[in-house]
Amino acid sequence: MLSPKKVKFRKIHKGRRFGKAYRGSDLSFGEFGLKVLEPAWITARQLEAARIAMTRFVKRGGKIWVRVFPDKPITKKPAETRMGKGKGNPELWVASVRPGRIIYEMDGVSKEVAREAFRLAAYKLPVATRLVSRGKI
Repeated sequence: MLSPKKVKFRKIHKGRRFGKAYRGSDLSFGEFGLKVLEPAWITARQLEAARIAMTRFVKRGGKIWVRVFPDKPITKKPAETRMGKGKGNPELWVASVRPGRIIYEMDGVSKEVAREAFRLAAYKLPVATRLVSRGKI
């Protein structure tokens, strides 16, 4: 699973996920992309599950790029713990995405194969997504 090798701070603020994504909202590598339509935290497990679903469907054909990286630690307190006594320990890593962000790109496959692969990947993600391409959809 994806996670940073080293971080400057173990615990960070929650932050807010409002506004649109201006960076990472255009296709850079492939012919087709999967664009996020709502703000969310996408965990490293969800990203990996979606990537595996896509690569299994396209088999050996095509190339896939993952355009987001889970670099935000999310902390949790143990179950049945009283309030207070500080912030919990980091439990998982998430990528914070805003509407318009492209999370996967694909090249070297037909439009039908890309559409089906992205459909399978979208089932694994907690957000609404849309297929985008360089040409007309």
